[in-house]
Amino acid sequence: MATALGADVSPARRCAYRVVRRVFEQGAYADRAMHAETGNLDARERSFAMALSYATVQRRATLDHVIEQLAGRSVGKLEPPVIATLRVGLTQLLLLGGVAEHAAVDESVKLCKLDAPRAAGLVNAVMRRATRDGTAIMAALDDSTPERAALLHSIPVWLARLWFDELGADQARALLVAVNQPAESALRVNTLVATVAEVRARLPVPALPAPGLPYGLVLDGPFDAHGSPLWARGAIMPQSRGSMIPAHVLAPQPGERVLDLCSAPGAKATQLAALIVDDGAVVCVERNPRRADGLGRTLRRMHADAASVRVADATEPLDPAWGQFDRVLVDPPCSGLGTLQSRPDIRWRTSPERIAETAALQARILQCGAAAVRPGGMIVYSVCTITRREGPTIVERFLADNRDFTPDPFAGCDAGTSHLQLLPHVDGTDGFFIARFRRR
Repeated sequence: MATALGADVSPARRCAYRVVRRVFEQGAYADRAMHAETGNLDARERSFAMALSYATVQRRATLDHVIEQLAGRSVGKLEPPVIATLRVGLTQLLLLGGVAEHAAVDESVKLCKLDAPRAAGLVNAVMRRATRDGTAIMAALDDSTPERAALLHSIPVWLARLWFDELGADQARALLVAVNQPAESALRVNTLVATVAEVRARLPVPALPAPGLPYGLVLDGPFDAHGSPLWARGAIMPQSRGSMIPAHVLAPQPGERVLDLCSAPGAKATQLAALIVDDGAVVCVERNPRRADGLGRTLRRMHADAASVRVADATEPLDPAWGQFDRVLVDPPCSGLGTLQSRPDIRWRTSPERIAETAALQARILQCGAAAVRPGGMIVYSVCTITRREGPTIVERFLADNRDFTPDPFAGCDAGTSHLQLLPHVDGTDGFFIARFRRR
């Protein structure tokens, strides 16, 4: 995509530009595009490229509004390279601190010359106007209505309306502010391999214990977990506190048989293996053979010897030969709306229609998981999202259809319920819905 014209563009900006184009022109996932484009960037450049590309993807709607105000034309009438260039440039001027105005303008012009050299004049004019008028355009936005909040915080209008309706206006506004903030940096210590004290001593950044999670750490600073020797040893798993809670609530004991449905990529599966101290069995179900292979590699890296992978469709009744299980974790595909901080493109991929389809899938998987629970056994249902349709509605339907299961409240449940809805602006971690049931 690049030519010699762009040889002097800063590597981090060029990387962010390519990530943004991959996401919006090719449908790529932001994290995968970022991994593919980082190449030989050093740690500082990689950090800036990630912050720049993720913020640009997150704030697309707001940025496009500013572009249209400054360019005097619809974004849809601009060439894709020009749109990407202006989005990345305006992110530096209006959303990220510490970037010099002249650098943002000059580098944007250079970026434009990579793939749309004839539009360099337009980019230069828009960026220079932004240095004068961009802040005022942003300041004129407000969140008085769902529609205006959607533009200010850059989410689809339907989602703003949904959260205003389900959470109330004040909670929705607070949530919308939170989803554009950096995600928490957290790790789970793999106690099969190392102690929490040992990992804390080897981390290059300060880390505090995660409340209520004896193997969890919250980091005070950026940390390249995948490049760490601790990762290679299998001693750590990057994992939000919200993601750790479902397996913690399931609380499997040594010697028990545990079923993990929709198991890949394996963060919760390896957590379950650590909780049973590798004494017992964790059966990990994954439908996609390629993802199942990746899951197997994760289990081996994390030394989860008690865990095994079986390729099967969790929406279909499981093989009776597998027997029944003491505890079952059902963590099915969901809209992912609780992870907008770490997965910036999710907001643009989800729709009401997709949520309806996903909810039907979740109900089927929960039903199949329930059939595998022994009498007296336990099942936990969890999804990393914030919608009634994928949370309380699923629980109500399940209990109505399965009289042999009863709600099993746990510490921290929402008042008067047997489930927990984590919210980023309240709990400081991913938004998760978690419910627990016990078979009579």
